[in-house]
Amino acid sequence: MGKLKSKLGIDLGGTKIEGLLTDKSGKQIKRVRVKTPRESYGDIINAIANLVSELASAPDLPVGVGMPGSISPATGRVRNSNILALNQKLFSEDLEKALRRPVRVENDANCFTISESTDGAGEKANSVFGVILGTGVGGGISINSKIVGGKNSIAGEWGHNPLPKIKTHQSDRQCYCGRTNCVETWLSGPGLSRTYRSSSKKDLLAEQIVKLYEAGDKNAIETFSAFFDQLASALSVVTNILDPEIIVLGGGLSNIQSIYTEIPYRLEKLAFSDHFRTKIVKAKHGDSSGVRGAAWLW
Repeated sequence: MGKLKSKLGIDLGGTKIEGLLTDKSGKQIKRVRVKTPRESYGDIINAIANLVSELASAPDLPVGVGMPGSISPATGRVRNSNILALNQKLFSEDLEKALRRPVRVENDANCFTISESTDGAGEKANSVFGVILGTGVGGGISINSKIVGGKNSIAGEWGHNPLPKIKTHQSDRQCYCGRTNCVETWLSGPGLSRTYRSSSKKDLLAEQIVKLYEAGDKNAIETFSAFFDQLASALSVVTNILDPEIIVLGGGLSNIQSIYTEIPYRLEKLAFSDHFRTKIVKAKHGDSSGVRGAAWLW
């Protein structure tokens, strides 16, 4: 295909689809966002096709797509996506037909980690664990700026490990994947809302709870105290196995500033070590890191 003069990435998320066109160095040319039509598979394909048409002038420019879930090496179909309409679909093939151009599809957390380990917050680290804390919870592993996919293409999928047991008065949570008490059911935005609702009896979005926490609301403080303990506990499992140089946080909940003061000392108590030097930092490229990584899949 030769060297590309520009790059095109799509980040398919639970609430939005973002498209990014960059020059060959990665500098942004144009970026567009639309709401994700979660119910209809055909509507998702059409929304991506419309974004690509708006962004790409070259008819043969290939597209990189990041999405929740992954492509099964056994069937070529999507599995484990919290956008349920994608599961068991030949997403990559269907996109290529609709776009009439080459497509590469990768897990969204892997795309995020590609971006942050290449020229982001983890640029100088040999080992990076990239974390998404948003509508879902995901992770990616980078060693020497290269993604580790794993034999089964599930490396980094900590969001669907069971949350390590923590004292809580709340009942078990059923995950869309069929398991109980997955990390995602507690540490995602919807999971945070559910924790808050159990004590306050109020239905609020995660961003509303964050504002209440910052304003000193009692229920919000209790919610985040549990959240910080749970996040540290879940990350300790990763840390004790991977022992990364740096953990880079992305997704909407990564904007909570207290995470970067609360988690390190809680995590240090759980690490199987006499000292803890792993840095926990916010993504350099913010909520556009995933779409940047998608653009670089080619």
